Amino acid sequence: MATAVNALPSSPTPLELPEFSAQTRLLVIAPHPDDETIATGLLIQRVRAAGGEVKILLLTAGDNNPWPQRWLERRVRIGAAERARWGQRRHAELEQALRRLDVPSQSLQKLGWPDMGVTDVLLQTGRQAIATLSAAIGTFRPSIIAMPSIDDRHPDHGAAHVLMRLALAEQNGAPMQLAYLIHGHATHDRFVEVAGTAAQSINKREALTAHHSQMALSGRRMHRLAGRSERYSEVPSTRQASATALPWQPPTWLQPRLRLSVADRSETQVWRWSQAPLQRDSDGTYHLALSAKNHEGLRFAKLTCDLPSLWIFDYWGWCEL
Repeated sequence: MATAVNALPSSPTPLELPEFSAQTRLLVIAPHPDDETIATGLLIQRVRAAGGEVKILLLTAGDNNPWPQRWLERRVRIGAAERARWGQRRHAELEQALRRLDVPSQSLQKLGWPDMGVTDVLLQTGRQAIATLSAAIGTFRPSIIAMPSIDDRHPDHGAAHVLMRLALAEQNGAPMQLAYLIHGHATHDRFVEVAGTAAQSINKREALTAHHSQMALSGRRMHRLAGRSERYSEVPSTRQASATALPWQPPTWLQPRLRLSVADRSETQVWRWSQAPLQRDSDGTYHLALSAKNHEGLRFAKLTCDLPSLWIFDYWGWCEL
């Protein structure tokens, strides 16, 4: 096959991947151990089978994962030592999974960011984090990057997308950018499906099984996620016209508990909803009213609520302006 792509009939303008070869260099952005297998296990194998090179950029150790740890270790309290040990366990599982996917151990780069804290990395150390990602991109020089989708409702995944987009905006000749979605629903209808051989599908299932700690409580869900076709949307490499409209119209009673965050290449800003620079037009749409010097360039916004919740996923998430 020239490519590993099958476009769905519902896609009005099918996306195309380049033919994989020994010159293909795939960079996979994995917020946690197991994302690389669930989202890109077949894509990785297709690139490796063609003689291409793969690099895994692991953002966190996946150590803030308390319920499987409580279940497997039969404990209630989880402190710093227990979390560190859990992170080491997940790293060992990841190395085993990568062997099944034919990815050498030296192709793994770990950033050590906090699990469930990538949003804080973005908002508190944005320029430093972007520089770290830019350096990794510049060193590896990928021809294809697979990253989480901005539609992904896991906060680490959405923040990872924003950080990668801001880092790529600083590159000359940006590579092809593919977005994968694990948690949530896509807001677009243009994507490709990457298929593998029967042997590659078996390897992917075995790689998934290597993540034993994650299979303990979520095995059925993970098998369902990994068993479906790998779908990717293409991230535009060219900058769109700057816009100010926000997609949210939160109810008045909730607004005192809301925070609006805005990130671009130069800075991140966070406001209470009532203090944010917002204007509302006649149809009820809110617009960011930033100074003229901040109107140009790639910019993202996130809406969050301060109300406590056991639900870890974002309700609103990030949007690109």
